[in-house]
Amino acid sequence: MAISCAQKDDHGYVGASDIRIEDGVMTPETLLALGRLSDPQLSPDGTRILYGVSYNSIADNRSCRNLFLCDADGSNPVQLTRYAKSVSNARWSLDGKSIFFLQGGQLWKAPLQGNKLGKREQLSDIPNGISEFKLSPDQSQVLYLSTIKNPAVVQPADTDPALDKASAYTTEDLMYRHWDHWVTEIPRSYVATLANGRITPERSLDILGDEPFELPTEPFGGAEQLDWHPDGRHIAYSCRKKTGKQYAFSTNTGIYIYDILTGATTGVKTDGGYDTDPVWSPDGKKLAWISMPRDGYEADQQRLMVADIDFGAAPADGQSAEVKVSGMRNLTAALDRDAAGIVWNAASSGIYFNALTDGVQALFFVNEYDGEARITRLTPADWNYDFFSPFAVREEGETLELLTSYYCLNFPVELVSVKISAGSPSFTQITRENDPIFAQMDAPSCESVWIPTVDGQQMQCWIMYPPKFDAGKVYPAIEIVLGGPQGTNSQDWSYRWNYRLMAQQGYVVILPNRRGTTAFGQAWKEEISGDYCGLNMQDYLSAGRYIKSKPFVGKLACVGASYGGYSAYMLEGLHGDLYDCFVAHAGIFDEKMLWYTTEEMWFANWDNGGLTEYAYTPGQTGPAGDGITFGGMQQAGAPYASTPKAQRHYANSPASMVTQWHTPILCIHGMMDYRIPYEQGMAAFNAAQMMGVPSKLVIFPEENHWILQPQNALYWHRVFYDWLDQWMK
Repeated sequence: MAISCAQKDDHGYVGASDIRIEDGVMTPETLLALGRLSDPQLSPDGTRILYGVSYNSIADNRSCRNLFLCDADGSNPVQLTRYAKSVSNARWSLDGKSIFFLQGGQLWKAPLQGNKLGKREQLSDIPNGISEFKLSPDQSQVLYLSTIKNPAVVQPADTDPALDKASAYTTEDLMYRHWDHWVTEIPRSYVATLANGRITPERSLDILGDEPFELPTEPFGGAEQLDWHPDGRHIAYSCRKKTGKQYAFSTNTGIYIYDILTGATTGVKTDGGYDTDPVWSPDGKKLAWISMPRDGYEADQQRLMVADIDFGAAPADGQSAEVKVSGMRNLTAALDRDAAGIVWNAASSGIYFNALTDGVQALFFVNEYDGEARITRLTPADWNYDFFSPFAVREEGETLELLTSYYCLNFPVELVSVKISAGSPSFTQITRENDPIFAQMDAPSCESVWIPTVDGQQMQCWIMYPPKFDAGKVYPAIEIVLGGPQGTNSQDWSYRWNYRLMAQQGYVVILPNRRGTTAFGQAWKEEISGDYCGLNMQDYLSAGRYIKSKPFVGKLACVGASYGGYSAYMLEGLHGDLYDCFVAHAGIFDEKMLWYTTEEMWFANWDNGGLTEYAYTPGQTGPAGDGITFGGMQQAGAPYASTPKAQRHYANSPASMVTQWHTPILCIHGMMDYRIPYEQGMAAFNAAQMMGVPSKLVIFPEENHWILQPQNALYWHRVFYDWLDQWMK
């Protein structure tokens, strides 16, 4: 793809790779050379698309993201910026003549001059920086995310400024760390005007005021958890209004409406589990969001909810509008799948969304007719790609066009146009960011198969075959044991577990969608909770036996991360002689120790057997032997609880079966992983060593649950494939 740009490179700019591929074989270096496309935005006049692409520099051990433009059909691509410091969250001005964006933690604006940006103007001066922003409908105001100090986690200098070189964290309650950081600061959301000079904390309005909560909810919440009403006065947001132990055990985030002028807040839905991703209809009369019914269960069904919102008559100056919430309903009650990615149509009469369905992420549309929700699948079952909700929708006569993005097992994110005319869907790829690299490689092939399980059900699996696959030859194979535990092996593209890269190293790769996966209905998903050691392990063994029975498969490896790492540790003690080696990244080894050291307690509590059979109210205690409570919070999934599910769960932790270990195993972990602390990987390696099992331990001091820094990622892949080649080839 030809790229033109008149702007001079900043010193330290990181651009597209000119990597050359030998013999058509993809390598870890190839994977890291790929451009990563994200955040497309259609121009106000509908003619051009603004998007970002991030490139890695192995030598500098960093990545850098810059902005690109193309016509809406993908023609005339140009690189808009060539900065050495990443640009993010870029948005069009209403007249299409300027671009707002974040750089260095501050908000900037620059005029669009042909195919380059003019001189930047800094719009904010926020000491703690801005992580994301959303402009109001008329762009006179900005909603932005920053942080404040968390008084619940104290550092030495907080008590004595002379102790500025001391390092310690002091707390008296739970939820003192998230994912990969200690919670010395918490995220907050602010509103400021854009017309009165630079935005500062003093000129910003904290939406939560004196409330001590996070907005948005950590660790992964962002600006998608807040949405401007078309009137520019009200903001809908999702917030978990809990602290300490209650926060650690709960997923109960509510949906609220905030009045900027008066500070009044109205609760829309404040019970149940996660209520997230609020989106106003274009006419401002309806609010949609994603909702889970049960508190404490992170993988409950994701329902697409809608409520009617009436602000009544215009209030007098200084008075709050009377917000009336009515007609709350579940638009996806008839769809036994998880809805996500809400996008209203222009008429406010229906919603586009995506849902994982039978192994792929498909696009859907739902509208209401005579009080009934009608759901239409827009992308057909034979399109083996994962599609994301559209960033723009065009309705021209009888033709519907969805501008969206997609990827699959063979390539990363690209932009695509999906058109539906007379009920017949088609799609056209818009961008081709990585074509120069992929053109140099031979492509693997992929198929979907269904195999029987031990209890007589059918399980879908993806299988990738090496390029130029010959069924008359014998290949080593890799079985992917999935993380989550509730997740899906879909047509996904990953920069850690990259299945195309595995296939291009000469491996057959099988990806089973064992029970617990999210694309095959709620019943299949829920069979894993309280049964980690049970049927889903048998599903993995069934998939392993299936692929190993093929005459073209020789040795078989079992590899996985997170719950997949747990699965590898568990299967090490269960498999007999099915697998020839294991790789476990960020895996759970000792379930009891995980309970006492992980951060978000609901994660361990629910799936270990708690909160599934009993629900308590504050002040109550459970029936004798059923669990222990504090302040109304049940701990029936704890190691000290006597619920049957919890007792079975902890009795069958991978640590309980190390005397059965005999197969070579590689254990990998990041020291900044606070979801599954790195001692779990060390303990598994130590156990393997004491059992005399060939084993290797790799610890990354500066990485979390993922491996993010380019040089660390390259080393990770080299160790991974060296280990596989040692025991499989």
